[in-house]
Amino acid sequence: MKDELNIERGVLRWLPSLYFAKGLSQVTVMSLAVILYKQLGLSNAAITFYVAWLYLPWVIKPLWKHIVDHTRSRRWWILLTQLLLGAGFGGIAFTVHAQSWLQGSLLLFWLVAFASATHNEAADHLYRNSGIGKKHHRVELVRQLSQKVAMALGQGVLVMLAGNLQVLYRNNIRYSWSLVFFIVAGIFLMLFLYHLYGRSFEEAPQHQRVGFRRVWEKTKDSWRSFLREPSAAVFILFLLLYRLPEALMGKMTLLFLLDPMQGGGLGLAPQEYGLVMGTVGIIGLSLGGVFGAKVLQRDGVNHWKWWMACAMTVPDLLYVFLSYMLPESLSLISACVCIEQFGYGFGIIFYLHCLGRFTCQSEGSSHRTIAKSIMALSIMIPTMIAGTLQMSWGYRTFFIVVIVLCAVTFWVTSLLPLEGMKMKKNS
Repeated sequence: MKDELNIERGVLRWLPSLYFAKGLSQVTVMSLAVILYKQLGLSNAAITFYVAWLYLPWVIKPLWKHIVDHTRSRRWWILLTQLLLGAGFGGIAFTVHAQSWLQGSLLLFWLVAFASATHNEAADHLYRNSGIGKKHHRVELVRQLSQKVAMALGQGVLVMLAGNLQVLYRNNIRYSWSLVFFIVAGIFLMLFLYHLYGRSFEEAPQHQRVGFRRVWEKTKDSWRSFLREPSAAVFILFLLLYRLPEALMGKMTLLFLLDPMQGGGLGLAPQEYGLVMGTVGIIGLSLGGVFGAKVLQRDGVNHWKWWMACAMTVPDLLYVFLSYMLPESLSLISACVCIEQFGYGFGIIFYLHCLGRFTCQSEGSSHRTIAKSIMALSIMIPTMIAGTLQMSWGYRTFFIVVIVLCAVTFWVTSLLPLEGMKMKKNS
C-alpha cells in the first residue's frame, strides 16, 4: 500500500501538466484552426477539407509507434515534441500575416499535428507504464480533468480572447489571432521548460533499442495479429461507422454557430462561441462522460449499449431545431449545446469501452494504437466532405440527412459480438 501511494504521488507530479499539454495541442489543431480559417474568409467546404487532413498523423500513427517505443526514452520524445509544438504555434502566429498565409499555416498546422500525435503516443505510453492502473481513481480523475481544462482553455478562453482583441484592435482579425497563437506557443515553451528542469517525470525504463528494419517488422506483425483477432472485421466496421453522424456534425456544428443568420447559421461572436462551446459544452461533455462511466461500471455494457447509442444520435435533432428556429437567445443555444454534448459524452463511453475490450485481448498497446488510427480515419473521411455537402444542401437539409444516417450507428451496434470480446480485469 505504501509503495502504491508513493507511485501515485510521483505520477501526480507530472501527470496534470503532461495531459494538459496533450489536450491543448489537440484542441488547438482541431478546433482553433476551424475558427481561424472561418474568420479569415474560407468557405465551409475548404475549411473541412483542409482541417480533415490534420487527422492524418493520427491515422498513420501505427507506422511510427514502434519508433517512439524503441528508439528513445519517453521523456526525450515528450520534450522534443513540446518544443516543436511551441515553435510550430509560434510559426503560425507569424504566418497569419504573410502573403501566402494559407499554404504556410496549413503546412505548420500539419507539422504541429504530427508533433501532437507523437506527443500523445509518448505520454500515453509513459502513463501506461507508470505502475498506475484504473483502480487509482484519483489519478485517472486528474488525468481526465487536466485534458478537460485544456479543452476549456483552447475552445473557450482563447476564442473569447481572440474576440475581445478584435474589439480592442478594431476588428483586426489577423493581429488578434497572431497574439493568441503567440500565447499558445508561450504555454508550450513553459511546459517544455517545466518538464526539462522542474518537478518532472522520472525516466521510464528503457526498451532495448532496435534498428528501423526491426521496427518495420514489429509494425507489420502488429497489423497481422490485429487482423487475426476474432471478430476483427466487425470491430473495424464498428470503429469506422459508429461515429458517422458525429463525424459529419463535428466541424459543421462549430461553423453553424459562427455562420451569420443570412447564411443559415446562428451568427455567434467569438466571445459567445467561447462561452457556449468552450464552457457550457465542455461541462456537458464532462458530465456525460462521468455519468456514462458510472452506470456502465454499475450495470454492465449490455444494459446500457442501446441507451448510449441513442445518446450519441438523438440529441442531434437539437441542431435541426436550431437550424429552423435560428434563435437569438444565448441561453437557449447554450442549453441545446449542453444537452447535445452531454449525450455525446455519455454515448462515447460505449465506443471507448468496446475499444478497450477488443484491444486488451493480446498486444494491448500496439492494437490500441491501430484501433485509434481507425477511429481517426472514421472522423477524417466524413469531415473531408461535410463542408461540401452542407454548402450544397444548406444547414437544415444537412442536419436532417445526418439524422437519417444515425441508423448506421444502431446497425453496427447490433452487429458487435460483445460476448466474444473478453475483458481483462482492470483493463
